[in-house]
Amino acid sequence: MWYVIQVGTNQEDRVIGLIRSFVGKDVLKEAFVPQVEVMRRSRGQWQKRKELLLPGYVFVIATDPEKLNQALIDVPAFTRLLGNDVSFTPLLDDEIKFLEAFTAPDRRIVRMSKGVIEGDQIIINEGPLRGQTGLIKRIDRHKRLAYLEMTVMGRKKMIKVGLEIVSKS
Repeated sequence: MWYVIQVGTNQEDRVIGLIRSFVGKDVLKEAFVPQVEVMRRSRGQWQKRKELLLPGYVFVIATDPEKLNQALIDVPAFTRLLGNDVSFTPLLDDEIKFLEAFTAPDRRIVRMSKGVIEGDQIIINEGPLRGQTGLIKRIDRHKRLAYLEMTVMGRKKMIKVGLEIVSKS
């Protein structure tokens, strides 16, 4: 099952290392922070960079949430396994499918997409957004970003992914 752990902002990588050392391999299958490739302008040049998709959250695939939570108590950093008052809530199938559609198990990075605008339609030629244009809520052509709405733990979040519009006609 997939779970979400809330961590301190800018502590994600450190916490993943701690989780991997404190949680047994029988419980923890994978721990990751989804990232996104974006283009940033630096010294007049566009450069590809990686940013966090959801800052302050670590995603884990674990077999037993109770054992995971017990191990998180020993982690010397702020960690909170998200859920409701009664139990720890795994991600819903739709939320898992969303993440799996944009990332790969060995690399949890949402790659840059490329596309064109023809009239008032967006056509994505390559990248993870190909065939997913219905998910795009807004495009910022100047910053080369597409904004998508994603549900995480029942809450809607606006996320940004890299999208380069090569031409407009």
